[in-house]
Amino acid sequence: MSTSSYSERFEKTCWNEVSRNIINTTCLDVERALKGKGKGGLRDFASLISPIASSHYLEDMARLSNQLTEQRFGKVIRLFAPLYLSNECNNVCDYCGFSLGNQIPRKTLSVGETLREAGILKKWGFDNVLLVTGEASRKVSVDYMIEAIDALRPYFSNLSLEVQPLKKKEYSDLISHGLHAVYVYQETYEKSSYAKHHQMGKKKNFNWRLNTPDRLGQAGIKKIGLGCLYGLTKDWRTDSYFAAHHLDYLEKKYWQTSYAMSFPRLRPCEGEIDPVANLSDQDLVQLICAYRIFNHELELSLSTRESSELRENLLPLGVTTMSAGSKTNPGGYAESNAELEQFEISDDRSPREIKEMLKQRGYDPVWKDWDISYDLSEKESPNIDGLVKAKSSFKTPELSQVSLL
Repeated sequence: MSTSSYSERFEKTCWNEVSRNIINTTCLDVERALKGKGKGGLRDFASLISPIASSHYLEDMARLSNQLTEQRFGKVIRLFAPLYLSNECNNVCDYCGFSLGNQIPRKTLSVGETLREAGILKKWGFDNVLLVTGEASRKVSVDYMIEAIDALRPYFSNLSLEVQPLKKKEYSDLISHGLHAVYVYQETYEKSSYAKHHQMGKKKNFNWRLNTPDRLGQAGIKKIGLGCLYGLTKDWRTDSYFAAHHLDYLEKKYWQTSYAMSFPRLRPCEGEIDPVANLSDQDLVQLICAYRIFNHELELSLSTRESSELRENLLPLGVTTMSAGSKTNPGGYAESNAELEQFEISDDRSPREIKEMLKQRGYDPVWKDWDISYDLSEKESPNIDGLVKAKSSFKTPELSQVSLL
């Protein structure tokens, strides 16, 4: 496999030129993109995120996005929950509640505390869990992550990570223990903005983070999640273009991996900053529709950062995955402590309420989209009884009352 990385392609693409192309989009460009259902690739995507598309074609985009989503996914929404393992962080990032400079209590969960959180999520019905930490490689080492995955693997079909960027070998080790997906957001693809917001720590290294999905693809991860944090960079349209540009590169190079895109907007947190640009609800609608038309297979995720009303209204427009009942602090499901939060959520409805809302709106809530048996080798796969036995023998006070079968 080629050792080249996305940063090489990125450096050959001019930010200002992309911005000009987006601004100079004509009605004919947008109509061509809609008629061809995005088959023009990045050229069509640039047209669909343009101001003229937002002004005159948003309803047309919404109808097409709805049609394409239902054709590919049906009326199904996958549900997941974040499980925060630690708020320790060695970076200074001016938009994050975990930033090293913020005077907040720090906590890293033990295995027992992690299982206590997991027991609550399991009782709520979750089988798809995203493990989240700050970026603190000593406190939250690869060995720590392996220990957490090993403890949780008997109980959940799908375990994902959102942690500091790692080396290819480290990702390979985590995958061998049952890791399914990794979400690594560039935050912003605009270099000067990136440098402004990331003031200290390993996260200052723009290219190390930029090339993380390459290392994941080389390690053979099943899914990679991408995205920008909207509000950090004035020109959000160009930022979103480069996220699509990155996705286009990855899909062609690591075609056996699936991909997800998220659309987080800045939320209130400890040490918060004012957004450099305010991505409006209408802008968010445009982005979701543009990504769906650009990529019919892409998982589009919407978190509890957004309000309950907005999340419901966005359901028909391309969203396929949602979080529910989220807590953004370590230990938050068992004990609420706002001092430990990464940011405030907006949609605070319970998983049961989200499930009922989806059903009332004609959607099928799916708690699991991967099964542990898929990861077993041919030699191991017949021994399902052994797997069940391992589950039943792995007792903790928190999980012993939860049905695992």
